Amino acid sequence: MKPQHYSVCWLDIGLLKLRKGLAPFFTLPIRLTSGVWPAARACYLGWARKKSGRRAVELARKANASYALLEDGFLRSVDLGVNGAPALSLVVDQEGIYYDATTASQLEQLIQKLRNDEHVLREKAVAAMQYIVQHDLSKYNCAPAVVLPPLPAGLTSRVLVVDQTYGDMSVLLGGGAQDVQVMLRAALEENPAAQILVKTHPDVVAGKKKGYLTTGAELANPRVLLWAETCSPLHLLKQVDQVYVYTSQMGFEALLLEKPVQCFGLPWYAGWGLTTDRHPNSNELLTRRTPHKKLWQLFAAAYLQYVRYRHPDFNQRGDIFDVMPWLVRNRDASQRITGNVYCIGMSQWKKATLKPFFKTPGVQLHFVDSLKTLNTKTLPSDAKLLIWGSRDIVASTQFAKQKSIPLWRMEDGFVRSVGLGSDLFRPLSLVLDTSGMYYDPASGSDLEQLLQTQEWEEAQLAQAQSYIQAFTQQGFSKYNLGGQTLEVHSAGRTVVLVPGQVEDDASVKYGSPVITTNAALIQAVRQRCPDAYILYKPHPDVVAGNRQGHVAPEIIAKYVNQVVADANIVDCIRAADQVHTMTSLTGFEALLHGKAVHCYGGPFYAGWGLTTDYLALAHRSRQLTVSQLVYATIFQYPSYIMPPSLGVPGFAAPESVMQWLALQRQKQQVAGKQSWLSKKRRKLIALWQLFFQS
Repeated sequence: MKPQHYSVCWLDIGLLKLRKGLAPFFTLPIRLTSGVWPAARACYLGWARKKSGRRAVELARKANASYALLEDGFLRSVDLGVNGAPALSLVVDQEGIYYDATTASQLEQLIQKLRNDEHVLREKAVAAMQYIVQHDLSKYNCAPAVVLPPLPAGLTSRVLVVDQTYGDMSVLLGGGAQDVQVMLRAALEENPAAQILVKTHPDVVAGKKKGYLTTGAELANPRVLLWAETCSPLHLLKQVDQVYVYTSQMGFEALLLEKPVQCFGLPWYAGWGLTTDRHPNSNELLTRRTPHKKLWQLFAAAYLQYVRYRHPDFNQRGDIFDVMPWLVRNRDASQRITGNVYCIGMSQWKKATLKPFFKTPGVQLHFVDSLKTLNTKTLPSDAKLLIWGSRDIVASTQFAKQKSIPLWRMEDGFVRSVGLGSDLFRPLSLVLDTSGMYYDPASGSDLEQLLQTQEWEEAQLAQAQSYIQAFTQQGFSKYNLGGQTLEVHSAGRTVVLVPGQVEDDASVKYGSPVITTNAALIQAVRQRCPDAYILYKPHPDVVAGNRQGHVAPEIIAKYVNQVVADANIVDCIRAADQVHTMTSLTGFEALLHGKAVHCYGGPFYAGWGLTTDYLALAHRSRQLTVSQLVYATIFQYPSYIMPPSLGVPGFAAPESVMQWLALQRQKQQVAGKQSWLSKKRRKLIALWQLFFQS
């Protein structure tokens, strides 16, 4: 009998708190039950071998119904679960649980059933294993990569002994805790010329739990190094020659690295012929397991079939290939963006904009009215100064230098929203630059350094090419505004698009020292292209009356063939043969559409051999392809988030943001053009969210 819903007992407080977080892993709804009247058409959920798991089994038996035992997956999150990080993977087992060697589990059954000729599954498993090894992914991914100290004189190898948390159910049900100390003694006796590295569990390092191997005479041996420093498990494993474990998942991760593994407990990966099994009862308790399986089969069964995943960007069912890049992206961000960040002179709107981009472990945001106010404070050693764009750049640079702290700068990303920032549409992407600013060619920005020095893999460039194809086919731009149908009657002449800009914008001030106004740009373009059909597209913020950049009617009449104020910028790019610009992002978007681009200033995409440049940029000496430019500009430089109501808090993939923006743009097109009253109403709602939800 198939269940109609899943049930969580309201008495299980811990599981009750997780109920909303569990929903993405299940296709049927999760309901609350008192447990007093068990229902036959329910499937009862409980947490593995804990109290809620025992209750789920009991209620299911009373109702002649089904149950499922839950546990964290093997790629769980960036931060620790005890710190509140939501799980991205979940085990749902209707037989037992993988770490309980006393009874069969669905994982064990999946491994037994896997054949050698399942080629598609094997390819997926091998690809995922390679990704995990390349990027050092583990259950938790908040720890940095740490290099071990050199071996002491006279020692020739290094053996890792993995401790676990005291009372861990995988220890108690995977052979019993009485043999854990034997593991350390064996490592010492069997490896007389090796340093024995005893690794403490992250929860023990965090002070949340106790371990087994924290006391004892063996720890006094000069060859033993008790390693309590937080570090990436796979990076640590790469630096050892052999691994001794009880039931730790690090034993399986060591197998991924082709390290010899000695098992003193009965973990799920023991008994298949891949480990040396040392538990005294292993022959008796592991008779269900056939010792002729390959590593890819264990991985495929465990990571691809047994564990369920949620797509972090959309908070719905996903797969391991949705989760792995998200973990890498957010782990790297949490290690890059750390410490106390002092944000200077931010408006309430900017504060609300910034906060979602700094929800990473180890970051404390402080909003300060001015540098003068900050100067009265004693700053911690990990302090950073953050300003928006180039505001107060001279004073901020001097202050940062005086205090010997880094100066960071933020600005909107290149795919921002469905609507203007001046109309209170929050950005879904921002750039954080620790060196300069992308629109200032003299600042040595992080983006410029990436473009000048980075080497990209084929897979990355293929990803960029896929993005370009989707971006151009779906007609995306920075703001993704709608517009009227564009008709261009050029009579065969070369069509030149001139995108207007906000003239007091920092990108013009710092990036275009010669041509500084829209009127001057129009005249320069007409001088270079006397016979061209010139389309002039005023900047949306200027058209809306929010910013500076109006061009006098007599200039338009003399030099421009057609003004396309209400047309979609993408339609303008598609209609044009060339784009001439000071520093507009339209030039970058035109490159993605394969158009010829002429730059009168020094935007980030100029100087790399892709544009015709009228401003010398000699320090940009490298020739790039469009795919290389796009990967650095879209995938490496900005950070993206999904709306707060969607997805797991963290940085999203550019493709996910583009997918969401496409849906929002479609909704706006169906709804039609907003009235003045509707716009004001939307702004009021945005302001309400600003003050009460940020």
